Amino acid sequence: MKLQHYLGGLEGLGPVSTETRVFVEPWETRIFGIHTAMMALSAQLPLPQTPSAFHTIWTWADLRKGAESLNPFDYFKYRYYEKWLGGISGYFIQHGYITKEELDALTEECYRDPSKSLPSAGDAAIDDRVVQYLVEGDSPKRDAAVTAEFSVGDLVRIEDVPSVEHTRLPGFLRNKTGVIETVYPGAYTYLCDTGPDGIGPAMTVYCVRFDPNDLWPGNAEPNFSLYADLYARYVASADVSVSVKAA
Repeated sequence: MKLQHYLGGLEGLGPVSTETRVFVEPWETRIFGIHTAMMALSAQLPLPQTPSAFHTIWTWADLRKGAESLNPFDYFKYRYYEKWLGGISGYFIQHGYITKEELDALTEECYRDPSKSLPSAGDAAIDDRVVQYLVEGDSPKRDAAVTAEFSVGDLVRIEDVPSVEHTRLPGFLRNKTGVIETVYPGAYTYLCDTGPDGIGPAMTVYCVRFDPNDLWPGNAEPNFSLYADLYARYVASADVSVSVKAA
């Protein structure tokens, strides 16, 4: 979640799209289907074993990293599923499923003849696996013994972690203070290791309550709070000076 993915508190960004359709064009449904099939074939779940040429791991994190690698100006230029298409295409090239030249040639072929039939495929076992994945999902909760460092009511400071490829920490919460509202029982992981960002092994997740006036001084509406679910890696003890000021 880099700048273009979490815009809380920023102003002057122009008109906001009010598009409510999930899919604007028919090809977007195909991109969603490809992504879902890749997820189902990657999932570490007790799913039916199926033969497939897809042999690597694809997660939501891979999809998000593909979008977040875009220049912010390009990010705002493309629609939602256009960014999905770019991320999936880049992944297939990176992992050797297709070369850039082959993809470019196929793209030009489709431009020349938009009515050309798309490749057909079908495997009942893979279809069943995808459907089962959609029904069961993939929970981030893990059976790991962890001890929560903080308790409900504790004043905490949000870390400013180094983010290289992907982070789950909104930019507007970095270096801010809040109060622990909920300590979720159990331990939770993420779809991938985020490297220097610090999300890897399963850990505690907290719900932290923030005063919007602390986040956006002089520019927040009264009488409401902002809540964020945050991995323990992002939550630290508030220093004495901050604690006294907040008290």
